[in-house]
Amino acid sequence: VQLQASGGGLVQTGGSLRLSCAASGFSLDRYAIGWFRQAPGKEREGVSCVSSSGGTTYYGDSVKGRFTISRDNAKKTVYLQMNSLKPEDTAVYYCATPAERFWIPSVWADVDEYVYWGQGTLVTVSS
Repeated sequence: VQLQASGGGLVQTGGSLRLSCAASGFSLDRYAIGWFRQAPGKEREGVSCVSSSGGTTYYGDSVKGRFTISRDNAKKTVYLQMNSLKPEDTAVYYCATPAERFWIPSVWADVDEYVYWGQGTLVTVSS
């Protein structure tokens, strides 16, 4: 099981980026995928999560209304569209999966729910 996050970069406040999480070694359509981020000196924070079918999505309070998660199971890729970016969105962004079918999370943003993690992609928002 491998997850590869990409799409990070440097953007100005108010700008947009789209992150991608590409999966290999397993059937992406079986599992939920979550996005997390970690800023220097801070704990890893849940950003968003999408169910295996794409029918259920979750968002952290700090990104609601600005970020949109989606998935294309045919392309084995999950996306995180990030709009209206703020300096406080600066972090390394990771995608992860609980690798469990019919997963119903107790707390979707709990890092312990996730088994496999990608390597992270850096997002820097300048003020």
